[in-house]
Amino acid sequence: MQLTQSASLRMDMRQLLTPRMIQSMEILQLPLLALEERLEQELQANPVLELKEGGDEDAAEEPVQEPEDDRIETKSLVVDDKGDQAEDFDRLARIGEYLENNEEYSPRDYNRGMGGSGDGEDRDRKMDAMANTAAMEGTLTESLLSEWALMECPPELHKAGKVLISYIDEDGYLRTPLEQIAQESKRPVTVEELKKALPLVQTMDPAGVGARDLPECLKLQLDRLEDQADAEVADQHDFELENKLIDEHLKDLEMNRYPQISRKTERSIEDIKRAVAMLGKLNPRPGRLVGRGNNQPITPDARVYFDEKTGKYEIEMARDPSSNVTLSQLYQKMVKDKQVDRKTREFLSNSVRNAKWLLESIEQRGSTIKRVIQVVVDAQQEFLEKGAEFLKPLPMILVADQLGIHVATVSRAVSEKWIQTPRGIYPLRRFFSGGTTNSDGEDMSWDAVKEKLRVIIDNEDKAEPLNDDEIVEKVREQGITLARRTVAKYRKILDIPTARQRKQF
Repeated sequence: MQLTQSASLRMDMRQLLTPRMIQSMEILQLPLLALEERLEQELQANPVLELKEGGDEDAAEEPVQEPEDDRIETKSLVVDDKGDQAEDFDRLARIGEYLENNEEYSPRDYNRGMGGSGDGEDRDRKMDAMANTAAMEGTLTESLLSEWALMECPPELHKAGKVLISYIDEDGYLRTPLEQIAQESKRPVTVEELKKALPLVQTMDPAGVGARDLPECLKLQLDRLEDQADAEVADQHDFELENKLIDEHLKDLEMNRYPQISRKTERSIEDIKRAVAMLGKLNPRPGRLVGRGNNQPITPDARVYFDEKTGKYEIEMARDPSSNVTLSQLYQKMVKDKQVDRKTREFLSNSVRNAKWLLESIEQRGSTIKRVIQVVVDAQQEFLEKGAEFLKPLPMILVADQLGIHVATVSRAVSEKWIQTPRGIYPLRRFFSGGTTNSDGEDMSWDAVKEKLRVIIDNEDKAEPLNDDEIVEKVREQGITLARRTVAKYRKILDIPTARQRKQF
């Protein structure tokens, strides 16, 4: 084998993504709230970006001319080992005197901006926003530990209670066996101490916390309600029957076996229905009542509305989060100022370039999303006018071809975006799906088929609900052919129970 080295020329084509393209794709994919957070981070990191003053987006920023007598020399303060530096320190003293006497920089105004006394117009907007922001809720564990600190019990039980609280999950359940907790705990604690501490933990709020399974959770809430109920509430409850349903008939309730429950309890079906209605007011996940919720707020990226003047559906984009952000004129001038040292100018030049890229990416994001929404509105006129049953299939590749962009760009544009329509607020991705064709040759999206299933089930006779085979026949009567397993799959997706569980007695 002989190893040799040689030089050769080769032509090939490669797709390279520049940093600017990567940033544009990242900005395009961000939902509106995440984009606002990203912009806030850039405002903190990039000195060239700043908020517009006064809220006038179109007003040009005019440099303020200081009176000749009050103007302060702004050359750099240089202190070296030669001389007594009297000139430099004298200039520094004059700057301090200027800041103290100038109203714009006076300590009084600074304190007012920090939330002190003064009229609201001079207050610092960022400090006002921070002051008006609601405090973040504590977790369930933090809430229970705070309450447990006030519990009066022997020291060993107090220690065991802290251990138990650390094992309670966000739903409020203690799902780990006590024996395992005793073995895993870093604090020395016995199973007997845990057993004695558990009833105390279960007396804390919210009611039902510390339960080891659903029946115990419901029982804890029902016992608390019975102990604290006044005469009016007590008259509404049949605590004996409700406790019996929890202890012996939860599975029968799940399977909708009301006649069997009636025979075993020797109570009427009407009594059982009333008891079930009262049990339905209990919370199967009491821990979710405390702490930070997982539900994130939804901010639509656009609003679609019908304009009476034009007779068309129009699109109103959400407010651009970068509309009140601008580039600092001072730093832009410093980039061209030869008296500024080279490293500073290079840093500011890169900052200006990055800021422009960011603002251009945000502008391009809004334009792309609006173009995609316009295609959706044009294709889904019947949905906007009549409802979800008239949703049409709309493949992303078709939209990409129509707009002359890549299908990946469409996918990023619709990712985690929401639009407000006359029919409600929907994720933008919902309008992009495949579908089928009915007997009349009309295209229907799978979401429209699901909606038809929902309507059929809603209109059924609840005393004799339709099984999946009968639903297949009902759908076929509307010109849509589906397999039984497809009906069962869609029913589960829609969270619709079986015919036995839907039966009403």
